[in-house]
Amino acid sequence: MTKSLDLSESLEDYLETILHLQTTNTVARSKDIAERLDIKRGSVTGMLKKLAAQELINYEPYGYVTLTAKGEKIAKEIEKRHIMLKDFLIRFIGVEEQKADDTACRMEHAMDTSTFKKFQAFIQSMDDCRHREDN
Repeated sequence: MTKSLDLSESLEDYLETILHLQTTNTVARSKDIAERLDIKRGSVTGMLKKLAAQELINYEPYGYVTLTAKGEKIAKEIEKRHIMLKDFLIRFIGVEEQKADDTACRMEHAMDTSTFKKFQAFIQSMDDCRHREDN
């Protein structure tokens, strides 16, 4: 295993989906993942095997799927990016919520860590500026 994981957009979507299902249902199942990602159940197995091989999930065929500590950390970072990007698109640009959600989903995968940190700092400065106006 390499020091730096190079996860595809699709694998990141799986991690984010598993996190959501774990949060709402305690565990994730293959059929729930397939339903949420709107793909066939047979397609899920190969991706789960890839994630398990990278030690990002715990997976046994016909069993539950859970994130490992490393997988959960990555999934939460992806989720955080998504939430911040969606919020930015809605609050600062005026994009309709569903379109902002779809766009944020695509953007979250393209933004590298250093750019995202700069984006976070920018949002914080915008929020700080907005709060000063309220005083």
